[in-house]
Amino acid sequence: MKRLDGKTALITGAARGIGYAFAQAYVGEGAKVAIADIDFAGAQAAAEDLGGAAIAVELDVSDQGSIGRAVDRTAEELGGIDILINNAAVFTAAPVAEITRADFDRAFAMNVAGTQFTLQAVAHHMIARGKGGRIINMASQAGRRGEPLVAVYCATKAAVISLTQSAGLDLIRHGINVNAISPGVVDGAHWDGVDAFFAKYEGKAPGEKKQEVGKAVPYGRMGTPGDLTGMAVFLASEEADYVVAQTYNVDGGQWMS
Repeated sequence: MKRLDGKTALITGAARGIGYAFAQAYVGEGAKVAIADIDFAGAQAAAEDLGGAAIAVELDVSDQGSIGRAVDRTAEELGGIDILINNAAVFTAAPVAEITRADFDRAFAMNVAGTQFTLQAVAHHMIARGKGGRIINMASQAGRRGEPLVAVYCATKAAVISLTQSAGLDLIRHGINVNAISPGVVDGAHWDGVDAFFAKYEGKAPGEKKQEVGKAVPYGRMGTPGDLTGMAVFLASEEADYVVAQTYNVDGGQWMS
């Protein structure tokens, strides 16, 4: 028996990067997976790579109608939803004096409201189904502290940690375990964008910030999406049945709590 045999999962932002790594790990553990992403063509390609165990679902987590359609389609095609990973998010950076209303609103719409209302829609499904479930939110070490250039992103991830605690305490009475994963710096294509923000505001050469943060990790390197999959499988499995409303750091020793 694999650890997730017979389970079904909806993973947001799963066309690439961390979300896709989660999908690969879940399929490897016996689950069927909905690859949900605003980039539907990318989701389709990812689902094809995973074979018959995955479907592609178009999802914009900042749009309530899109959330409802994605949840309904996943439940219909996979026969229900046992696991949700709220992975979709955006990054933004600027000095506090230069933060724009548009960037602020977009980050909170995606990272906080997107997490809350996708969680809510899946929780409604799980409650009606009566079989409990697992909800895993993606937080960040940025939610554990402030950073001079990353005030908005830090605030969104702090909100995700708080939301995880409140939702976890509320939904466990329905047999739904809500927890979160808090990564550190994770290498991948998205880091080109992060690096560009720091190059702009700190006057660094392209790639310099990435090298600095990698060297600063106690483990000795940046994380990879694969470093996070073990925790994602654990929190979705029966082994985590007594784990409620927690946020786990998986960051090579960058933060201790």
